[in-house]
Amino acid sequence: MSGRREDVFALLRTADAALSIAEIAERLDIHPNTARFHLDALMQSGRVQAGEADRTKPGRPPLMFRAVVGMDPGGPRDYRTLAAVLADALARRPQPERQAVAAGRAWARHVAEPGRTRSRRQAVDQLTNLLSDLGFAPEKRSSTTGLDEIGLRNCPFLEVAGERRDVVCPVHLGLMQGALEVWDAPFTVDELTPFAEPDLCVAHLASTTAASS
Repeated sequence: MSGRREDVFALLRTADAALSIAEIAERLDIHPNTARFHLDALMQSGRVQAGEADRTKPGRPPLMFRAVVGMDPGGPRDYRTLAAVLADALARRPQPERQAVAAGRAWARHVAEPGRTRSRRQAVDQLTNLLSDLGFAPEKRSSTTGLDEIGLRNCPFLEVAGERRDVVCPVHLGLMQGALEVWDAPFTVDELTPFAEPDLCVAHLASTTAASS
């Protein structure tokens, strides 16, 4: 944020009441157009909100501005560190791989739209669509045994997986298994091979019923 924009925001944050553009310009000794420019940017970032003043005089009331109470929505984020902390904590628990799979299964209930699939092919399509939405860049493949595989060309947690593959990959496995359970699919992902190729992980699909399509 520019120094002048920070001055505008700091003024609003410490003011006892909402201020008009004219009041802001006067207090900061800047042109009203300059104040308006920075206020527009602050509103777009969600840090300032505007409202009309009470109608105590004839004519259109001026817009009044106040700071939004809360953390800066445009501030820096570090979700990679959070993911690393959580992965490390999970890895230190008893049976970390089993717990990671369970965590993935549980999360699937939040991201997989409920509803039974009518066929194996439909379930494969649903799974690849979900993985695509989550950033895995999936591709359908056929294995040498004739069963389907899904290749994953991207890992949304690549940096964390590099250090904590022992829990990150099982979370992904559990996520896929959980989604297929939500859809009551006739197959599951029985294995996930991390980095089967330098740019590819492979999810191996296995039938859970005698039915096929």
